[in-house]
Amino acid sequence: MASATPLRLLQLPAAVRRAAFSQCLTPTPAFFSTRATPTFLQTTATTSSPHQRHYATTIGSSASSDSSASSSSVNATEVSHFNALASSWWDPHGSSRLLHLMNPLRHDFINRCLIQQQGGSSISEHDSAQKKSRRRYLDVGCGGGIFAESAARKSIDCEPEVIGVDPTPEVIAVARRHAREDPYLLGESKAGGKRLQYINSAVENLGDHVQFPDQTSSSRSGETPSRPQFDIVTLFEVIEHIQHPSPFLSTCLSHVKPGGWLIGSTIARHPVSWFTTKFMAEDVLRLVPRGTHDWNQYIQPWELKEWVVRQPELSAGDWQVQGVVYVPGVGWKEVDGSEGVGNYFFGMRKRE
Repeated sequence: MASATPLRLLQLPAAVRRAAFSQCLTPTPAFFSTRATPTFLQTTATTSSPHQRHYATTIGSSASSDSSASSSSVNATEVSHFNALASSWWDPHGSSRLLHLMNPLRHDFINRCLIQQQGGSSISEHDSAQKKSRRRYLDVGCGGGIFAESAARKSIDCEPEVIGVDPTPEVIAVARRHAREDPYLLGESKAGGKRLQYINSAVENLGDHVQFPDQTSSSRSGETPSRPQFDIVTLFEVIEHIQHPSPFLSTCLSHVKPGGWLIGSTIARHPVSWFTTKFMAEDVLRLVPRGTHDWNQYIQPWELKEWVVRQPELSAGDWQVQGVVYVPGVGWKEVDGSEGVGNYFFGMRKRE
């Protein structure tokens, strides 16, 4: 049998993963191992018993499925689902409550990545010139703008310019409407660009909507690149909703400037995460609507790490990961070592 690689794992569509890995979640020692039988994402499984799975490789069909996939990461089912949630996006006690509570930790993780890049110096130690520099953010799958708005307001060490992109029209409308409540967000940064703007589009088509005059190609024609690039590209709670994560990540990476960061959060595929995010959060506590998550599309941090290692433009030594746990009545807390069983942040840096 051909050996599985995490690169191939991320290349396969969710339909293949769903067919290969059944909903039988009876825990076994092998199943609790984070590296146990990773083949299920790149093979077709036949099950002879609830506790034993045999895998027959289908490299040809898998490859053709991936290559023939649409160039867009948009999933009509996901768009419809989040359209229905649009009206409650900014309700801190509604269906997006957990996202509101997680937002401060997003900024903490970004700051930690930037501090690590700067050799450990804190933001307060930056000189005045750095404080006035532009920092461009691209928030992919921005939803109603919870992170995008907060990023546009945070200007301790930079002049932020934030673009939020999302294929769901209703949530983009909500994001724009909410931003209009604060004139500050609609103004220009001191660097001269728009402080915050939203685009209703798949990230694959972002170049049709955004171009930066200061980003010229090396060609003699001096044309602007087809893919605008940003200092920080964020994917918060996004890739677990993507059918083809590998090409999607590659597209997002193409929008990261040399030396910039691709930072996000997602959920590890583990029996514990099924229990907490599907059974408890959706079925018992009703913290989020049923159908918000598909456990089969969760991605282990080691799968992402191996994808990073195989990208020549990424600095594997700058890989960052941090597990977080939701504690009812308290909120989200960073818990070292929990990234393999639940929610986690990840960060990868592009070589300069």
